[in-house]
Amino acid sequence: MAHIAFVVLPAAGHVNPTLPLVAELVRRGHRVTYAGAGAAVDAVTAAGATALPGAGSFVRPTADFNEMLLGSVESCRTGVPALERVFSADRPHLICYDALTAHGWLLARRLGVPTVTTSPTHAAEGADLRKLLFPPDFDPSDYLAAWAKLVAELGVPAEPPTPRRRIVFLPRRFQLGGDGFGEDYLFVGPTLTDKHEDWRPPAGRRVLFVSLGTVFNDRPDFFTAVTAAFADTDWHVAMAVGDQIDPATLGAIPANVEVRPFFPQQNVLKYAAAFLTHAGMNSVMEALVRQVPMIAYPQTIEQTANAERAAELGFARMLTDLDGLPDVVTEVAADQGIRANLAAMAEELREAGGAVAAADAVEEALN
Repeated sequence: MAHIAFVVLPAAGHVNPTLPLVAELVRRGHRVTYAGAGAAVDAVTAAGATALPGAGSFVRPTADFNEMLLGSVESCRTGVPALERVFSADRPHLICYDALTAHGWLLARRLGVPTVTTSPTHAAEGADLRKLLFPPDFDPSDYLAAWAKLVAELGVPAEPPTPRRRIVFLPRRFQLGGDGFGEDYLFVGPTLTDKHEDWRPPAGRRVLFVSLGTVFNDRPDFFTAVTAAFADTDWHVAMAVGDQIDPATLGAIPANVEVRPFFPQQNVLKYAAAFLTHAGMNSVMEALVRQVPMIAYPQTIEQTANAERAAELGFARMLTDLDGLPDVVTEVAADQGIRANLAAMAEELREAGGAVAAADAVEEALN
């Protein structure tokens, strides 16, 4: 039995893909300590791990990108010493850290512990990663200076250590430039669980699921427009508005529109004929597993990359505005070409190996 530490950004899109991997490692007899559970403490505990309270923090994105990045540096400045105190007293054999979570590799540098990275989105490093995540006109000078000061204070190199394995939670064909990645990258596809409540739609209605995810979802204008567009149609609209919007502010809600902060997404997708999505990677992967045609309305640079890739592979149509939305949704839901492409990808996802393949890679890294 090995002691494995997971260090993850405490946001749903980063935590959720790791949970089936954690459960598989625990099933094989390993002990897992998890930093970064955030609001998912109960889910982490249910997977069999010990969740560390208050270790690491989630810097919620703001309109000021520079402020957000500087906040992430300050989060590392306080979070890494806290993690080091915990894990110095209970040293892990291996640190599995989210490739977008600097806490993990800074901790590994401080402890001298080998690493495995997990990536919930496209694998990328350095300039390629910044291109995927940063606005094209963003000046990173303040951030890079703050970062240089932090690593100097911690007494570690400015670059992460070379991981023994790199686990990516998407299929290689969806990865941007997937054929260019070597064998040290393992594309295991999505890792999903069926532990959610049994949501069911009204009988005889086509279901449209609508969500902008859990982070960039403060868009009352979007949700109001969707509500108006589908009012009194033959669609049952399940609309997740997130935790930043009071549904009461959206005005009168038609009987065929069901509004909640969040839905059990995997379960709703079992019934959905179409998915109006922000194209966050978790949402895209869940739609691929359930073979649900997507209408992508991205909110960030990364989500735009996901949406463009989904459209390029024939799984989705990408929107830049909401004009004629009901017609677009109806066309996408009925598109047999999209359905055929989704069916072919679903077979590839089964072959990718999921949590079992990821756990095999972690055990290989231990050895």
